[in-house]
Amino acid sequence: MTTDFDNPVPRPALSRLCQSLKAQGKRLITTNGCFDILHVGHVRILQAARALGDALIVGINSDESVRKLKGSGRPINGELDRAEVLAALKCVDYVTIFGEDTPVEFLRAVKPDIHVKGSDYTADQLAETPVVEGFGGQVKILDLVPGKSTTAIVSRIQNN
Repeated sequence: MTTDFDNPVPRPALSRLCQSLKAQGKRLITTNGCFDILHVGHVRILQAARALGDALIVGINSDESVRKLKGSGRPINGELDRAEVLAALKCVDYVTIFGEDTPVEFLRAVKPDIHVKGSDYTADQLAETPVVEGFGGQVKILDLVPGKSTTAIVSRIQNN
């Protein structure tokens, strides 16, 4: 079976795409994360993020980056699978993969109007806050869905 999946968008193309969208007056929203096992908490944050603007661009951590953050047993799903699943959601317009420890370079390519993170962070804790604010953007913290996380799902699977 073939697919028409045209994501993830490589960084050079992403930068050009976002410049074009901004030239059309579009309000760009970003978020980022591992998105290893997609769950309702992810979906709700992505939907809320998309509602803030005209296009939602999601940066996902590369497999190597996830291993650094989460340990040798992760990711469960590879980066191309994670990208394709996210891109299939109607609230997600574009997906890109980044290999750095932080999403700073991804954000420099997009220059979003709003960058969204979950409330497990504060804006002051994020390496990306000064970058986003530096080009006139805003970091917005959205509430998480209590008890919904990939780590909790993996733990439940391992304990059953």
